Amino acid sequence: MASSLTCAGVIWALLSLLSAAASCVGFFMPYWLLGTQMDKPVSFGTFRRCSYPVRDEEKQATVMLEQCGRYASFQGIPSLEWRICTVVTGVGCGLLLLVALTALMGCCISDLISRTIGRVAGGIQFVGGLLIGSGCALYPLGWDSEEVRQTCDNSSDQFELGSCQIGWAYYCTGAGAAGAMLLCTWLACFAGKKQKQYPY
Repeated sequence: MASSLTCAGVIWALLSLLSAAASCVGFFMPYWLLGTQMDKPVSFGTFRRCSYPVRDEEKQATVMLEQCGRYASFQGIPSLEWRICTVVTGVGCGLLLLVALTALMGCCISDLISRTIGRVAGGIQFVGGLLIGSGCALYPLGWDSEEVRQTCDNSSDQFELGSCQIGWAYYCTGAGAAGAMLLCTWLACFAGKKQKQYPY
């Protein structure tokens, strides 16, 4: 199979896939913020949560349901900042995934990625990484919501964790975005082969 990528382009394709995978996995997993409520571990993502209180009618008490799930609706997400973060980060992950899959196809299809296409793809990756980075920066603005405060011993506020801690998924998402913005954008400039000039 003929490839439209240079050696640097093949490395770019693999790093693009790794960056996109790290960002997408981190975005989907509800382990951005970790805390406890009613002596049970609780974790939050931008649009998902693990462990939440429910009313048990038999016991006439509130108990923690230890399972993960999405919020019932977009408006159910605890804060406006987290809603914006969900949209911005989701769009950024989509862009990174699109470029990564295109780059992988460039490994197998000749004349798919030229120098110009590679540079455009690098620009798209930079924008995707910037969007994800913006989402990560917005996330701490939602730490003052009532749900988060209940989990963090009522001591959390914007950019103040209280008794909670940042989880691995937040770092994974940010690392994927940084990889896309710094490494992949630079490698994309050298990814495509020069187009053959045909004398017509």
